[in-house]
Amino acid sequence: MRALITPVDGGTRVRPVAVPEPEPRPDQVVVEVRAVSVNRGDLSLLGMLPPGSRLGFDVAGTVVRAAADGSGPEPGTRVAGVAERDGWSERVALSTARLAPLPDGVGWTDAAALPVAGLTALYALRHAGSVLGRRVLVTGASGGVGRVAVQLARAAGAEVTAWAGSAERMKGLTGLGAATVASYEDGPGATGPVDVLVDSIGGEVLRGAYQLVERRGIVVCYGNTLRADLSLPFDWGHARPGVRIRYLHLFDEMPRRPVGRDLAALLRLVADGGLDPQVAFTGDFTDPEPALRGLDSRQVNGKAVLVL
Repeated sequence: MRALITPVDGGTRVRPVAVPEPEPRPDQVVVEVRAVSVNRGDLSLLGMLPPGSRLGFDVAGTVVRAAADGSGPEPGTRVAGVAERDGWSERVALSTARLAPLPDGVGWTDAAALPVAGLTALYALRHAGSVLGRRVLVTGASGGVGRVAVQLARAAGAEVTAWAGSAERMKGLTGLGAATVASYEDGPGATGPVDVLVDSIGGEVLRGAYQLVERRGIVVCYGNTLRADLSLPFDWGHARPGVRIRYLHLFDEMPRRPVGRDLAALLRLVADGGLDPQVAFTGDFTDPEPALRGLDSRQVNGKAVLVL
């Protein structure tokens, strides 16, 4: 079978190469992959992992071999799940605790786009507690996680403000449920006070957004796109007593969460029309470079998916 790996020849192109068939643990099924998605974290790993390393977390496909321990779905079941950084391949072993069957009507591309982005957004909002009637600010709202977070927060009864990097990247956010949309250049002056901040940008964007958080509010950070040191206003604690700051790392979070059940809930929302995974680019698995370039250059507003 073939998989996408980090370049081994000193070049820069990721391309499919022959790799061994998966050898599943007793708690894993083997899935024939039909689509995978690209996350910004995958782009970071491209520059960090040694040559020849496997890649990819988001997968959707059909079970072709059941788990030996009897857990999980039977062969023939369509599923989506989170792989162990080897998902960009024609077949992959998936933990039965980290997958969910696809409801009727959910296609391969939407299913592949959902696991990492959807679970990250869901868990970020769960850290905030109930958002019914509260004001939620989402930075990085034009990305895959941000677009899901806007939708989930609105569906949960929040008044949502979405921040993005440019007018082009702000497109479509009002339609997803954002009551207010602004760019980072607009700054805090364009946005009223908020109870919850969900941030993926860090640096000065986080600093500006933090100034809007009310007393006893909560800040949930799940990324640092600017790769800058954490920066808060000098009076960050005195002026806003009771504010809690949490950092969410999905792969640290998952062992404490019912991932399969949560992913199934997100997929049901997609099936019912209550959640759009926001697939903005669909490419061919054998030529992943356009998807990688588009995401890296921020030309993709949403999710990039590769189909097999």
